[in-house]
Amino acid sequence: MTPEAVSSLIAKNPSLKTAKAKLEAMKTGAYCVHRSWGFGQIQSYDEASHRLIIDFATKKGQSMDPTFCATTLDVLPGNHLLVRKVTEPAVINKLIAENPAQLVIEALAAYPNNAATAIELEIVFAQVLGEEKFKKWWATAKKAVAKDPRIAVPVKKTECYFLRDIPVSTEDELTESFNSTRSARRRILLAEKLVDTAGKQEIKADLPTILTAVTEAVKTSNQLDSAERLYGASVRDRLAKLAGVDASTLEPSQASLVSNVRDLPGIVEKLPVQFQSDFLELLKEAHPLEHRDIIINLLKVSQGKFTTECINFLIENGHGEELSTTFKRWMAEQNLRAPVLHWIVKNRHSKKFSKLLGDMISPRLFSAIFYAIDYEALQAASARRIPLGDALSEDAELIPDLLASANGETARDLANALLLNQGFEDLTKKSLLARFIKLFPAIQSVIAGEGDSKEEQLLVSRESYERKREEYETIVSKKIPDNSKAIATAREHGDLKENSEYKMAKQDQTVLMAQKGQLEKDLSRARISDFKEASVDQVGVGSVVELTVASTKKSVRYTILGAWDSVPDKNIVSYKTPLGQALLGKKPGETVKVKIGRDEETYTLSSIARYADSL
Repeated sequence: MTPEAVSSLIAKNPSLKTAKAKLEAMKTGAYCVHRSWGFGQIQSYDEASHRLIIDFATKKGQSMDPTFCATTLDVLPGNHLLVRKVTEPAVINKLIAENPAQLVIEALAAYPNNAATAIELEIVFAQVLGEEKFKKWWATAKKAVAKDPRIAVPVKKTECYFLRDIPVSTEDELTESFNSTRSARRRILLAEKLVDTAGKQEIKADLPTILTAVTEAVKTSNQLDSAERLYGASVRDRLAKLAGVDASTLEPSQASLVSNVRDLPGIVEKLPVQFQSDFLELLKEAHPLEHRDIIINLLKVSQGKFTTECINFLIENGHGEELSTTFKRWMAEQNLRAPVLHWIVKNRHSKKFSKLLGDMISPRLFSAIFYAIDYEALQAASARRIPLGDALSEDAELIPDLLASANGETARDLANALLLNQGFEDLTKKSLLARFIKLFPAIQSVIAGEGDSKEEQLLVSRESYERKREEYETIVSKKIPDNSKAIATAREHGDLKENSEYKMAKQDQTVLMAQKGQLEKDLSRARISDFKEASVDQVGVGSVVELTVASTKKSVRYTILGAWDSVPDKNIVSYKTPLGQALLGKKPGETVKVKIGRDEETYTLSSIARYADSL
């Protein structure tokens, strides 16, 4: 578009005045990006129709209103990578292959102030390289960029990469950041990065100062928790080695920081993943006689990668038989936790662990899996996913493997356990049950039975439903977690065969799980009613009846309400009681006989009113 054409457009539509510069940039031959159609090139401007003619990759010769383009089209500068991909393909392809850091520099040069967020750069590079090639290339490019002194790398993804006015080496930048902070935690993290660059000449002179500062931080800072102090000591010792200082002379030593066994579970939870392997070696050094038992106890409560690290360490150090015995004992005691179970099912086909896991893949392990998933679901404060549950759903061969030695009765019990499990959604349960049925067709009756029970609905008042729901929430959110803690505490007291506290806690658990299951069943069948559908012609739920007692000739009034609404002192009875069942459907003048225990009484229905009318 010429300046005259732009002026003509603005004269007709004054609101375009703020977009004047953008419109003037829409010249023939200019490259652009449309929000929907992507990269394109302006071919011409038709002054007669006031239309831009643009070639997009999927739409050639597209006619567009400049007014519309002002809000949906971005004109790209000539040095933008998308433009240069077309105008200088050989140069750009060479940079992609040989010099990714330089390509990032040239990409930043096309942005205002030579700065762009990671997200902005990723969008451009994905378009230049293609989605498939981009991810792998960008992972490598970021490492090259981090080492380039011309580029400042953001700490957060929402912050900007920018070109420095004066190049600064990574080593100088880290050293400057280290000297400018007084945070012990921050200094340890920066010192760790400096360890990787300590071989370079420019950093060697600063090593003694950095080592002194880290040593002081580890020794005296009250900002650090136990895990951070231990990791700081590890970084300190690596710095000492590079500086030619004997690490054994520095206090506190790593061994002293892991001397108290009771502190170890809390330390492990916060340790960086990359330090977990070194941590286990440290335990072996600090506790030469007890380290096996210490690590087995840590394995019991482990999570994530640390579970794998513990198992590998124990096997590599000749403790495979003890580990196998421990796994079997934990399984018998229903004491295998979800992370360990997840590791077992993931590695069940591994030749490396065949001796350890060979005879563990069984219905008993399946029962332990259900127990662990249910426990995880009950402990979770949110609807987060349970990895062990996901493994059971996603691994199509896992259920057949676990049921390989099961008989029909065992499989049926496990199917029932699945139906009652809190860790799966209904659709997932049905999908898993289908795998059971494929192996044991008779289990189809479990689903049929569940369907039948759901068809028998219970009419209840809203008040009684809320009471029942509150009872369920108390069991799930308080009583079961409290019971789980009681079981865990009782386990710590030793031999479970002679442990009365453990047995009592497990008995309480059985009762609580039964109550939970029954409440779930009842609540799923409940249908809340306001009883306004009751008729005055015949007795229904929500009727107030006047009865004459045959034995005394006296009149008595009863209110027949929902399944959970009985209040005997006020003559309010549930329609599920013998009297309620006998009266349902009866009309005034009819007689009913009701037997309660050994006694039988005859009642004559005198009149019917509606409970809803009395509210």
